[in-house]
Amino acid sequence: MAVPGASLVPILLLGLGIRLAAAHSPAGVECILFNEEYMTCTWGSGQTLTANYSLYYWYENRSPVAECKQYLWERGVRTGCRFEQSEIIQFQPFHVRVNASQDGRILEIPSNRMELQNLVKPEAPVNLTIRNMSSNQLQLTWSSPYPKAHCLEHVVKYKSNKDTSWMEVKGDIFSFPSVDYEKFYTFYVRSKINNYCGSTQLWSEWSVPVFWGSNTTSKGMAEEQLQWFWIHTVLIPIASCLLLLVLVVLLVRMERVWVIIMPRIPNPNKNFDDLFITHNGDFQEWVGVPKDVVESFKPNYSESICHVSELPYEPLQDSIHPPGVPGPQEHGPYKNSYVGA
Repeated sequence: MAVPGASLVPILLLGLGIRLAAAHSPAGVECILFNEEYMTCTWGSGQTLTANYSLYYWYENRSPVAECKQYLWERGVRTGCRFEQSEIIQFQPFHVRVNASQDGRILEIPSNRMELQNLVKPEAPVNLTIRNMSSNQLQLTWSSPYPKAHCLEHVVKYKSNKDTSWMEVKGDIFSFPSVDYEKFYTFYVRSKINNYCGSTQLWSEWSVPVFWGSNTTSKGMAEEQLQWFWIHTVLIPIASCLLLLVLVVLLVRMERVWVIIMPRIPNPNKNFDDLFITHNGDFQEWVGVPKDVVESFKPNYSESICHVSELPYEPLQDSIHPPGVPGPQEHGPYKNSYVGA
């Protein structure tokens, strides 16, 4: 007797396998053949991928399955594969298979069949040149690094400084029949493989722009930048030097004026060298006073000396004083006498 839930196990496992495959499968493998020089096949970025991927490729009925030789890495995760020119075969069905391995499980992620001639992205045109064909007509020419120039179609994008939107024109050579000399024009060119050599919508990048005409705004900006250049590199340094020179001159002149207003006290050393060195500090001799005058001012100590002495004390006797001699009440208790020699 069959278990009712046993039949559900394969279905659940199959569903789980499909979900795992969807979880581990990249958004899609995108291959681009750059200028027929090399090709890259990518399947995501290091931010969105978590599993470890391996790419295998082969050409239908032509070569065995081979693994990618040059993986592209981003943040430690394989995000693509690079093919060199020797590994590229156009007009042959091309197949790739990406295997994802995680936690010991391997899931095969096949891709669709590819035609490499429809995956070519040419390099941007170069050497854009504008020529004046007549008084009001311009002609724009260019060249392309793509080796098969006859397989390309081109688009020219242009706009003037007074236009609000870009104009696009297809053609191998671009002619501008009516030009306004008061306007300033900008031109770009890009290319892609035409329907005779492939079926693709991969356009090249836009070329480096080429300009023509009179741009008042640009000229004004250029003149303004030139003026600022002269101001910063010539005028400011010269003005700074002149200002410094004027300050130095004013400083010197102010020092002279200050000396005139408040003269310095002269140093007397030089003026009195003869007084202290030659005349040994003799002021009269230094000023030239005659010696006899100098002698007359000297003091004369030849005068006689007057000696002064004090007599010893003698007590007075109680006696009758002769007439005419003062008594003790008149002269007091002492009697002094002075002798002059």
